[in-house]
Amino acid sequence: MLDSTTIVIFLGIGYLFTFIVMSAYWHDLIKALPVRTFFVAKLLQSISWFCAVLRGDISDFLSITVANSFMFIGASLEIISLLHLRNEWHAAFRKIYLSFLLLSIVGFQLLLHQNEDIRIAYCSIILVFLLAPVYRLIKGPSSLMKVIGYIYLFVIAANIFRGVTALFTDISASFYTPGIYQLFYLLTIYLLTILSIMGFLLMWKEKINQDLIRYASYDDLTGTLNRRTFTEHAKDFLTRSAKKREAVSYLLFDIDSFKDINDTYGHHIGDLVLKDVTNRIKQQLGENDLFVRYGGDEFGILLPGKNEAQSNELAERIKKLLETVPSSLPVTYTISIGVLTVVPDQHTHLESMYTRCDQALYTAKRNGRNSIFRSQAG
Repeated sequence: MLDSTTIVIFLGIGYLFTFIVMSAYWHDLIKALPVRTFFVAKLLQSISWFCAVLRGDISDFLSITVANSFMFIGASLEIISLLHLRNEWHAAFRKIYLSFLLLSIVGFQLLLHQNEDIRIAYCSIILVFLLAPVYRLIKGPSSLMKVIGYIYLFVIAANIFRGVTALFTDISASFYTPGIYQLFYLLTIYLLTILSIMGFLLMWKEKINQDLIRYASYDDLTGTLNRRTFTEHAKDFLTRSAKKREAVSYLLFDIDSFKDINDTYGHHIGDLVLKDVTNRIKQQLGENDLFVRYGGDEFGILLPGKNEAQSNELAERIKKLLETVPSSLPVTYTISIGVLTVVPDQHTHLESMYTRCDQALYTAKRNGRNSIFRSQAG
């Protein structure tokens, strides 16, 4: 049976280990807010555990008040860092959560003169509520997030059990009373601490990988696919459509007199026009439609499963939609569109579709711009 001091020291070392390991990357990751928040969380939790283990040798203010307050703040920052990774640390929720944290710390100060079981129950309940937003991880897109979410749910369950034990049984729920309960609870916290640290670092690595994939696949300015990624997906769609003998339509368009917009209003306004046109067109596309920026103001849209009538209807809708420009832009603009519809076979190539659509786009330009011209399948 390990004594409580030894176990709590192990806990403190576990948190301190995180502090040391993450500090090695501090200079590289200082701009990464989730990592910085998690770093501070573990630092405060380390201080909390070391203050707790020194109870009796230091003042009650440090070993009880500071220790528990830092534990509340550390747990909150840990959850906040996870919410940042999920992009769910929103302003409205932030005010509620931080207000609850402040009230929790104040409430604990009011209970300082109560017996230890009441303080234990209070701390356990508060930690349950502070950790509760972790349920969002279970709804995350990856298996890793779900596993980490369930780990934190286990921590929540352990705190509920500890609070109930302190309030309704004669079993001591204190870390300082030797026994099976103490050993089980502290060792469980120790193991879950290590797992949460590993989990966060893996989630952060997963986020970096996702960001790298996004940067490699999408155009930075408009959020459309880049040429390489579009080509890969488009070829897959053409192969599948050829097997099903279903139509595929292709739209190629650019912004009329875009060079004049840049020359007259500057490239910043030109960028705003590019963002505006892509944002509005995205709202008109289906889940399987592929939207690519080839470069400059030239864009393409592959429409799997859409025939001539459907692609004509979409092209007309887009053209009319863009004739009305938001008041936030100081310039009006129009687009010209080349359209092609084919039923692909094994000899159909994206490059030849692009060439024919480009010729149709050139014809639309010669017809006076702000127009649509369809290339006939051949």
